[in-house]
Amino acid sequence: MRDVFAGGVSTILSSPASIEECIPESDLVIGAVLIPGQKAPLLLTRQMIESMRRWTVFIDISIDQGGISETGRVTTHEDPFFVEAVVLHSCIPNIPAAVPRSSSLALAARSLPYALEMAEKGMERSLDENEALMRGVNVRGGKIVHPGVREALGD
Repeated sequence: MRDVFAGGVSTILSSPASIEECIPESDLVIGAVLIPGQKAPLLLTRQMIESMRRWTVFIDISIDQGGISETGRVTTHEDPFFVEAVVLHSCIPNIPAAVPRSSSLALAARSLPYALEMAEKGMERSLDENEALMRGVNVRGGKIVHPGVREALGD
């Protein structure tokens, strides 16, 4: 990252302590946490948001999974920002919808090998032999098989 931005951007390893330490000094905070099949963890409390400098920008890409901040709420492409605690928030779900052609092409390129495997071997054999493919399955044989989805739905 430092090479790409010539030292103008600092990144940190995410931990509760490092987040809390860096939040008051940040100009831009991007929340991008995904735990497949589960709600995003709450990482930024209202107190942490209030500790940010005036007009800091907070972008919550995890809003699709509930968001990572107590102050976040869904925004739209048409109305992308709101101000809370003098911090500019943007919490747009489904960001790829802004570039539907590009995101569709990218999804197709990543999905094609799986589709070809299933066409060649059949779905059941592909799922039995390909762990990566199986990790993307939520329901199989009428039962919820994804641990996160099963836990989220209390099944």
